[in-house]
Amino acid sequence: MTSLSDRPNTALLVIDVQNDVVAAAHDRDGVIANITALVDMARVVGAPVIWVQHSDEGLPVDSDGWQYVAQLTPQDSEPLIHKRFGDSFEDTDLETVLAERRVGHLFVTGAQTDACIRSTLHGAIVRGYDATLVKDAHTTQDQSEWGAPPPEQVIAHTNLYWQYQSAPGRRGGVVPADSVDFGVTAG
Repeated sequence: MTSLSDRPNTALLVIDVQNDVVAAAHDRDGVIANITALVDMARVVGAPVIWVQHSDEGLPVDSDGWQYVAQLTPQDSEPLIHKRFGDSFEDTDLETVLAERRVGHLFVTGAQTDACIRSTLHGAIVRGYDATLVKDAHTTQDQSEWGAPPPEQVIAHTNLYWQYQSAPGRRGGVVPADSVDFGVTAG
């Protein structure tokens, strides 16, 4: 249960599913299909869908690589958060957007598991949100040439440790896409 007592709503956060970010991602098509299904479900039940889009020197605004993948199209009524740091809350208006919608619980999806996903999950918990990671709706690319484990192990490890995250009055959690319920809090 979120420590933000006046925030009973749940939102879907879709982080950085951009052409260049997921071009070489592990199980890219499966993850995108799961996120697409979640977006569709959130829209049907009226849960907010919040889109996050990263930019930096290697991912310039308006470039082809910066664009969201063709399978995922934000609606005009859905907020799009532009970020330049890993944590989707850092130096953005994400908290304001969530407060306006009375959101205290987030289902987190997207890329990269070992960067922006982890940063945002921790950022959410620190700021008082419940943050549930959708275990089959996040991905990363292979960073093993720089000493990281293979992507499937990075994803599995993140799913393992995030299920046990908690802080006073808030908690993490992990669920598969087919178990997401926008009407209940994290668990």
